[in-house]
Amino acid sequence: MDRLVSAFQFERLLSSDSQLKTIALLGTIDGRAAILQLEKSHFDTASLPRLPVQEIREIASNDVYHWAMTTLQQSADRDPAAKLNLIYPASETHIRKYEKPVLHIVRETPELYRSVVLPYIETMRGDVIKWVRNILYEGAEADRVVVKNDDFVLLPDMKWDGTTLESLYLCCIVYRDDIASIRDLNETHIPYLERIAGTLRTEIPRRYSIAGDQLRIFVHYQPSYYHFHLHVVNTAYHGLGESILAGRAILLEEVIDTLRFLGPEGYQRRTLTYAINESHKLWELGLNRSAT
Repeated sequence: MDRLVSAFQFERLLSSDSQLKTIALLGTIDGRAAILQLEKSHFDTASLPRLPVQEIREIASNDVYHWAMTTLQQSADRDPAAKLNLIYPASETHIRKYEKPVLHIVRETPELYRSVVLPYIETMRGDVIKWVRNILYEGAEADRVVVKNDDFVLLPDMKWDGTTLESLYLCCIVYRDDIASIRDLNETHIPYLERIAGTLRTEIPRRYSIAGDQLRIFVHYQPSYYHFHLHVVNTAYHGLGESILAGRAILLEEVIDTLRFLGPEGYQRRTLTYAINESHKLWELGLNRSAT
């Protein structure tokens, strides 16, 4: 990875978020597109009472209040300054995902799903999500697996540093290939989803110092990739930006309860209202005509 990062040639800024302390850059490595994302790390509380402050430049002071800029003592092993994510080679879909979003609220009717969304989903399966099959069937990332059973594989999300419990973020990828998104769910899936929810709330606390009711389990619509998966985060973690907001995230328990009323057709009979980035391919394919 060192060679790839050192070979990164910057082209343009995709996004910058001052609240989440993240930046996403588009560039090339060996002539192919690459996305480099940097996220400032959480403070190392284990090293207290040693203060990590190094240099101080005062900005102003007023009575008991003082402001300054500072640099911190850092160590890549013990107290890293930032977490780095690299996507290479990056597809146009990746670039669209990390570009600063211009969001619109759309209403996806069952008819619009069948005529526009479903044909698009079919193009985003197969080799496009080969990395998912690598995790499920080829042993990829086996050293990172938290839970593996007949229903799913659970492993840390790439957004999590793997150690800071406050920002715990896990991804649960199911083995079933017949569920691309919540649109494929119906009342017959209720016991299946309840079993997954129960396992997650039981097994994760056995591995991390967190209670089952401190886990936020949710799905995205539209999802980032079309193989059914769930996101599991610490309920105390608020640094998720748009991905945790209404119009994108749907709690698993809400999905289960909704299925009880939708009957055999399930989510394919619902009109779904959600936010979509205008750089998303679906916006161009026809969802722009359904904006509220």
